[in-house]
Amino acid sequence: MRRLLGRISGLITNRTIVGTDKSGNRYFTRNEELDGIMKEKRWVVFKGEEDPTSIPVEWICWLNGQRKRAPTPEEMLDLDARRERVKQNVALLKKEEEERRAKEGSTGKRVSTGKTSGPDLKSFIRQVGAPVPTEGDETVDGTMGGLRDSHEKEAEKAKEPESSEPMGSGASFRPGTWQPPS
Repeated sequence: MRRLLGRISGLITNRTIVGTDKSGNRYFTRNEELDGIMKEKRWVVFKGEEDPTSIPVEWICWLNGQRKRAPTPEEMLDLDARRERVKQNVALLKKEEEERRAKEGSTGKRVSTGKTSGPDLKSFIRQVGAPVPTEGDETVDGTMGGLRDSHEKEAEKAKEPESSEPMGSGASFRPGTWQPPS
């Protein structure tokens, strides 16, 4: 009931039509006093079914107060023409892309994307400072380039005295019994 009375009083009060869009929606404004401050109230009256998606972006900005002035019919025509040009350019680019792919597909030519196959492990090991094994590089005990198997590493860890500090990282991490100083 209150909504109905509000609409009837809106028809009687001084409201000003600001403009219409191409969908036929009409936009209004009214100055009213709220808490002693003059405020401008803006709203839209939909033509037909209330569909908020039918409101153009420029009118949404005006309704939300992001624009001080309502969009003019000339501005709306210019923006519609610009949107149409963008749609045509996108369609042209898609067509050119399809033609290029078809041409490359028929010649069997592969285009490099500039990506490499993977990290260079030998270069990484050199940066870390570990010895780099090469083919035929065997030590006296027959293992490759100073690399030890996991059994030797475990045996060496067992010989080390237990520390109260946490040790290792990742899968080899072992929490210690470190306590903060008191």
